[in-house]
Amino acid sequence: MVQYSTSMEAGLPVDRLVRPNGPTAGIGIIHLGLGAFFRAFGVPWIAEAALAGGGDWGILGVSLRSPSVRNALKPQGYAYTAVELAPTGERFQVIENVHDMLVAPEDPEALLTAMSHPSVRIVSLTVTEKGYCHNPATGKLDLNHPDIVYDLAGELPKSAPGFLVRALQARRAAGRPPFTVLCCDNLPNNGRVVRGVVLDLAREVDPALADWIEAEGRFPSTMVDRIVPATKPEDIARLEQLAGYHDASPVMHEPFRQWVIEDDFVGGERPDFAAVGVQLVEDVTPYEHMKLRMLNGAHSSLAYLGYLAGHETIAETTGDPVFAGFVEHLWKNEIIPALTPPDGVDLQAYAGELLERFRNPAIRHRTWQIAMDGSQKLPQRILSTLQENLDAGRASPGLLLALAAWMRYVGGTDEKGDPIDVQDPLADKLRQISGEAKGPDKVAALLTVREVFDADLAARLEPLVQPVYTALVEDGARACAETVA
Repeated sequence: MVQYSTSMEAGLPVDRLVRPNGPTAGIGIIHLGLGAFFRAFGVPWIAEAALAGGGDWGILGVSLRSPSVRNALKPQGYAYTAVELAPTGERFQVIENVHDMLVAPEDPEALLTAMSHPSVRIVSLTVTEKGYCHNPATGKLDLNHPDIVYDLAGELPKSAPGFLVRALQARRAAGRPPFTVLCCDNLPNNGRVVRGVVLDLAREVDPALADWIEAEGRFPSTMVDRIVPATKPEDIARLEQLAGYHDASPVMHEPFRQWVIEDDFVGGERPDFAAVGVQLVEDVTPYEHMKLRMLNGAHSSLAYLGYLAGHETIAETTGDPVFAGFVEHLWKNEIIPALTPPDGVDLQAYAGELLERFRNPAIRHRTWQIAMDGSQKLPQRILSTLQENLDAGRASPGLLLALAAWMRYVGGTDEKGDPIDVQDPLADKLRQISGEAKGPDKVAALLTVREVFDADLAARLEPLVQPVYTALVEDGARACAETVA
């Protein structure tokens, strides 16, 4: 439902989106990291499940850093528009399941109070890989991470693991059951990783708390899949033209969506996901590996190579026959042989569907955006497949080229000599290492970054990546991709 306001406050147009009525259900879910992805994926699906099965499953959104999303949504009563971008045109839907938002740094105590409320049965997260303050190469909590050091120095936390641990501590003290922790980030075995990180931190706080979480807590793993490009000013303007109202913070998404969840919730309490097409399974691992390696691994490979070749978006990159051939080779010869398919799934057919999704001209998913935080993404998206192929004696020219492209990208200069705005938690370290090394020595130097590369795998990769990196520098990304395809 949409209602319009005739107010002109804050310089908004006459017709703007506002929530027509107050919330109709109580808050049952708190979501940490309420950015564009979860607003385009999880929030609509939870709203549909609550409508189908009933229950108080309203959402309290949380930003762990910036107030920008809260500031944009608050004047609208936290209603917003989800715009489906299909090749045939746009469709839009107003979403009203977010009831409020908190910005953690403004009042961490208020967030802990909300998380410990008995009505909250699920705390879900999309805080990106780097938000878990862990070592991506090992999956263990990084006790030297600045946010974890801060969290251990006091009772009001800063990090996502810190808020989870302190809120669970408060619930235990109050005699309440724990909430289910539902990670929706692109991590392999994400529930198990987050459980491990939470237990590591809890043991530093109070070993008895860790024992309680280990016995009573639930951390189901999930697989989430929907392409959500960043919203641009022209998207907001076009929505206003089509819908007749101003929305300060709409989200864009492709038509496709898939959510697979291990059905393991505290007390069995969850929205009626099955009624609206969410897949509830015993083990999500085959789905995770399929998506992380085939979609995300291909996305990252195309992002680095496409960016270096001068392509702005994934659709533009896969519209180039060389890169289309490259990614088809990657799936058929390097990624699929390392996968066990989920029951009833044809991986070759899935690859064909992915290529069509990548080519959707309405989705302007920027190569630069996908290239962000590569140091956190490489282990699960590319290195895990490389490791398995090495162990099996399978050649991986495409994945080696993708790794070499990442190494060139993080050096901060593209093929034309122009600077690259590298967004990565290790950006300064990577740029320094790359800048101090010469020629092919850059490969050996970057392979010493233990936050990314296991020492044994690095030793096996060095002689394989060096000639590929040299060819990439000499011949360029497109020419190298053509040799693979």
